[in-house]
Amino acid sequence: MPEQLTYVLINSATVISGLMFTIWLISLILKDASVVDLIWGLGFVLVAWTSVLTTQSNNWILPLLTTVWGLRLSGYLAWRNYGQSEDYRYRAMRDHHGKSFPLVSIVTVFGLQGLIMWIVSLPLQAGAIATNYVWKWLLIPGVVLWAIGLCFETLGDWQLARFKANRNNSGAVLDSGLWRYTRHPNYFGDFAVWWGVYFVAMAHSGAWWTVIGPIVMSVFLMRVSGVTLLEKSLTKTKPQYADYIARTNAFFPGPPRSASADAVK
Repeated sequence: MPEQLTYVLINSATVISGLMFTIWLISLILKDASVVDLIWGLGFVLVAWTSVLTTQSNNWILPLLTTVWGLRLSGYLAWRNYGQSEDYRYRAMRDHHGKSFPLVSIVTVFGLQGLIMWIVSLPLQAGAIATNYVWKWLLIPGVVLWAIGLCFETLGDWQLARFKANRNNSGAVLDSGLWRYTRHPNYFGDFAVWWGVYFVAMAHSGAWWTVIGPIVMSVFLMRVSGVTLLEKSLTKTKPQYADYIARTNAFFPGPPRSASADAVK
């Protein structure tokens, strides 16, 4: 088992490195580092199926759950970003580093995201080598939590896209639907998906130490590149966002703390 796990971990690292290097080359041609976001979900799909197929495992549930999540996320981002310029985060980095950005980006953008992908996917990798159930009772709550997360992501993204499509909402704040109960239903959904995946993987492998995967994802969603980074921008560009913060939970869904149930006009 330790030898097989080592093989899977090294194989996944190799696959992720190859993927990120390829996407980096594409970003140089397009002069757009945002392409890395489009393959984020697909990268996990690749890791999940590679881990299962190379070990000839019969644990199909983990790659299937990952595939549904990954295809939805990458498909949505491709649709949302089609025809758009490079994300402001990467533009700022490009302006700061100038001509050295291509070389800097292979480490700070593509390399870093590859490392995070490898760590977050540890439950997928360990779960692929399991031959039977260890803690079978975790399977159902894991799938339920994954399904809740997928619903939050999908519905939250759809509600936001529909809201933004209405020109009358320009500069306004969406606080209806799921956005009434959490300021970031899509991030909460991602959180729930990966904790669900972890429980499903635990049901098969019992590899409790892979908890580092969902923990890292949670920290990034809540404290680094998710809520914290996005809200710095929103508080500057949307004057009414401060009122929205005052009455709406940041991450975990809960009842609003004050009256208004309608979208801020």
